[in-house]
Amino acid sequence: MNFLAHIYLSSNNELLTIGNFAGDGVRGKNYTRFPIAMQAGIQLHREIDTFTDAHPIVRKSTKRLHKAYGHYSGVIVDIFYDHFLAKNWKNYSDEPLAEYIDDFYESLIRNLHHLPERFKKMTPIMIEGNWLLSYATIDGIQLVLNGMNRRTKGRSKMNEATKELRENYQAFENDFTLFFKELIEFSTNKRLEIEKRFNL
Repeated sequence: MNFLAHIYLSSNNELLTIGNFAGDGVRGKNYTRFPIAMQAGIQLHREIDTFTDAHPIVRKSTKRLHKAYGHYSGVIVDIFYDHFLAKNWKNYSDEPLAEYIDDFYESLIRNLHHLPERFKKMTPIMIEGNWLLSYATIDGIQLVLNGMNRRTKGRSKMNEATKELRENYQAFENDFTLFFKELIEFSTNKRLEIEKRFNL
């Protein structure tokens, strides 16, 4: 899953949410240098990624993209799924998406000193471009994919993937809806288990 889903699946603990958001920026046992609640969030991030990568519905989604995008298919599906979460936000939260995201940006600014280096550099750019809110539209997803393609020096061709999104829109959305229901249940149980382990 991509940023918005990781944030959403974190509940209300601020530092746990920050850790779940920034989990990709932490390798191996380096997570132990962060505050305890962030460590819990990083562990939750890893559990969510493992569950997602192995799930048959997600694999069905990535299969539609594999011929054109190879091992980048999983990254693209993560972004597609964040699009469907943002687009259908009212199904998952009573708080308006724009307000939810603004609150998270404020939290990021408060905790900037805790973030991994890559995320410290990325955060001001993310807020300036309002990446999380942009996920709600295909045009916004296009901008995200353009940026990711640039980071692969054009090798991934991820900027072209909105073509497949448009052509298979309902199928991808159906996949997301079914999978996310299972992911919410899994991540809620796993978060409670991790919070207990970390005495939060």
